[in-house]
Amino acid sequence: MNSITSTDFSFENQKSLYKGKVRDVYSIGEDLLVMITTDRLSAFDVILPKGIPFKGQILNQIASECMEQTKDIVPNWLLATPDPNVSVGMRCTPFKVEMVIRGYLAGHAAREYQAGKRTLCGVTLPEGLQENAPFPSPIITPSTKAENGLHDEDISRENILKRGIVSEEDYAVIEKYTYDLFKRGSQLALQRGLILVDTKYEFGKTKEGTIVLIDEAHTPDSSRYFYADGYEERLKRGEPQKQLSKEFVRQWLIENGFQGRPGEKIPEMTPAHVASISERYIELYEHLLGKKFIKSDTTNIQERIYKNVSEYLRSLL
Repeated sequence: MNSITSTDFSFENQKSLYKGKVRDVYSIGEDLLVMITTDRLSAFDVILPKGIPFKGQILNQIASECMEQTKDIVPNWLLATPDPNVSVGMRCTPFKVEMVIRGYLAGHAAREYQAGKRTLCGVTLPEGLQENAPFPSPIITPSTKAENGLHDEDISRENILKRGIVSEEDYAVIEKYTYDLFKRGSQLALQRGLILVDTKYEFGKTKEGTIVLIDEAHTPDSSRYFYADGYEERLKRGEPQKQLSKEFVRQWLIENGFQGRPGEKIPEMTPAHVASISERYIELYEHLLGKKFIKSDTTNIQERIYKNVSEYLRSLL
């Protein structure tokens, strides 16, 4: 199975190319961004050495559908999806924070809690919480948007405002949008028999000054889901929850001695393991969107993407 782990296109009127952990972002003219979702897999802020077939298509299609599902409550950057791996949207100035929102004590929050911490990003956590149990109400635990390969870092609302990373006026807007999106995402997940445990959103400003949702929403890379069926029983027994998220990748890495720390070696990714990750992503797509995943033609992914994007950009002239 072919995968796409890097692109280096030259589109008409292209201004720049930025490569994130998973997405390659092309600036076109003054107003457009072409975001290509690759098959790169990242965990603990490290890009793993092998691409996961169809992962980019899955993330891009989930993200575009979730943008469509939430545009009535929060405006977003998306204009078109001319290719299974590509989204085109408005060029925005991103806020340098990721708005992480958590409804349950899981993942990073659970690891911090088990280490004895009772304050996370300025939010005080009650004593006696059980892993995977719900918080009394969802909490926002922002992180800084890392650059140049650095790790994202937890940060409090107070420090965001104190350091002037986001103005108080703008923060009030993205905070409200974060709660609204999480509420909608949770409702949509329950319709599919899932619990939206935690997720992250990124926001930016258009050149007109409108705050919009950018990047992705409710994908397995940005969100954690539990299966609702059997959740209460597993919680009572203190058993791990059945998850539909990227957490299985993190757990595999942890079990093999890797958490992105200096000196740690990424474990071998065998073809069978790569295929199994791909199948898990397809499972999430089908469960989350309630429809069968249609694999795109991967005979020559680079050529396909270049052709589809170029034709779309010419259609705008």
